[in-house]
Amino acid sequence: MVELDKAIITPNHIEEGSLVLLWFEGETTYLVEVTRGKRVGIHCGKPLLVDEWIGKDFGEKVVCEHGVGYLLKPSMEDLMMKASRESGIIYPKDAAFLILKAGIHSGCKVLEVGTGSGSLTMALAQAVAPSGMVFTYDRRTDLPKNAVKNINRAGLEAFVSFEQRVSGELFPESGFDAAILDIPTPWEEVEVVKEALKPGARIVSLNPTFNQIERMAETLRRAGFIQVEALELLQREILAREGKSRPVQRMVSHTEFLVFGIKVAS
Repeated sequence: MVELDKAIITPNHIEEGSLVLLWFEGETTYLVEVTRGKRVGIHCGKPLLVDEWIGKDFGEKVVCEHGVGYLLKPSMEDLMMKASRESGIIYPKDAAFLILKAGIHSGCKVLEVGTGSGSLTMALAQAVAPSGMVFTYDRRTDLPKNAVKNINRAGLEAFVSFEQRVSGELFPESGFDAAILDIPTPWEEVEVVKEALKPGARIVSLNPTFNQIERMAETLRRAGFIQVEALELLQREILAREGKSRPVQRMVSHTEFLVFGIKVAS
């Protein structure tokens, strides 16, 4: 039987500084950083004093004036959807698939062009930890401050390097295992990104319109990338109830198109 390294086992009890997802039936949730003296306003009673949560196990019940909640350990999906944002975010359905498709795993060195609110950056950082690194570049100096806050709150700052650059500039780093582009005109960055990638590395571009992905796909082919393909993911929830299960009437449909390619040796 393999003995797990204790250093990588996260505690299952709440400590000061822990992130807690306070969940109520009906999918009302609150993402709370546990700090002594903090009170959390809720929809079903008086504010709750978080001091009382310290030492409790994740999964325990909290009884409020007009309801019952549960103290849950937030998943990456929760962190992404609850991220503080000043721009749109990449949805978990897209992030999870592109990480798998691009072969991103622990130890990888990943290039991200277009930091935004840092939602995708969090997912990438979790994937490459504990021995990899995400280098995320943005041309703006104000927006990444919000991303830094999201990354720090998730406890992933050790696996992210925030950088600023102007479009078209060469990257000071090279030897990347994968590159993710989340910018309006990704075709303008293809050549410099190609130089920064290892042979066999994957490139992923995220864009919302057909015109953008058509131009990006053609640019990748002309630049010598192979296995160029585009797709979108639609997410439909099912109401699973005995004898009356059915799809919900609203769904997460179009969020982004994803374009993939692979760099080969010259």
